[in-house]
Amino acid sequence: MKAPAPAQARILVVDDDPGIRDVLTDYLIRQGFQAEGAADAREMDRLLARSSADIVVLDLMMPGEDGLSVCRRLAEDGPPVIMLSAMGEDTDRIVGLELGAADYLPKPCNPRELLARIRAVLRRGGDRPQTGGQAVWLGAFRLDLVRRELTDNQGSMTALSSGEFRLLQVFVERPGRILTRDQLLDLAHGPTAESFDRAVDVQISRLRKKLDDGTGRDVIETVRGEGYRLAVQVRPA
Repeated sequence: MKAPAPAQARILVVDDDPGIRDVLTDYLIRQGFQAEGAADAREMDRLLARSSADIVVLDLMMPGEDGLSVCRRLAEDGPPVIMLSAMGEDTDRIVGLELGAADYLPKPCNPRELLARIRAVLRRGGDRPQTGGQAVWLGAFRLDLVRRELTDNQGSMTALSSGEFRLLQVFVERPGRILTRDQLLDLAHGPTAESFDRAVDVQISRLRKKLDDGTGRDVIETVRGEGYRLAVQVRPA
């Protein structure tokens, strides 16, 4: 028995391949969502002008305006984006996440996996970065994103190395999302960074100590077999 779609959420599938677009749209409709398809960015804009969407499933490679450009536009005030990209385009997927995409899937994607990702994004409230201002609260700690300063609720400052700050910023901009070591390396240090999993583990261990609020709960939790996730709410300061 299928689970009901959350509040009949509206999903817009943007892909220039009519076969993929129709398969995904029809599947989501059968799962209880309101779903429509668009062949390109122009058609997407027309549909969004007519009625807002809760999530846009967006192909990376399209004629006209490409997916990265569309993602950049939607990140400002549009619906959350789940990007679809062909296998091997790691750099573009990383850029998509940096531009504000809520998640990504390689093509061809399994409709059931897309459904799981859509429900996860809806549960997270769109997975929007909560960094519109210059500082955010992470539980009992305040992170100044301009000064790169971490202070507790008593005003005591904790020094962060540049690597620790970049890693923490990656988590802050993607609250609630599970991130693998490779994703953390790419997002914090760029796609040309040398892969060294142990470096990520060491920095996360240090961040956990610096973000210890005495409750015994890790601010950055380990998700066995998958990666790491920020386990506290991110709030504007």
